[in-house]
Amino acid sequence: MKPGIHPAYNDKVTVTCACGATYLVGSTEKEIRVEICSACHPFYTGKQKLVDTAGRVDKFRARVAAGAQAQATKQKQAETKKAAADKKSEKAEQ
Repeated sequence: MKPGIHPAYNDKVTVTCACGATYLVGSTEKEIRVEICSACHPFYTGKQKLVDTAGRVDKFRARVAAGAQAQATKQKQAETKKAAADKKSEKAEQ
């Protein structure tokens, strides 16, 4: 390693989470603050603590429902057109 260009390594740095949990780690930082850790993360705890901001999930569900409804409407219109075309072709054959 080149001397003088690397930051100083600290063996005991405290990592503090927003939930209050603290951990000792090694780092070049003097203190580390995090918003979420393994003690409060829903993946590790199995509990949902985060709130859906701006209703993203609701907006997504509404978009999916609107898309499904539009697709059903198009399918009904296509069936109606096909039925009308079949009737027309039957009349033409007679």
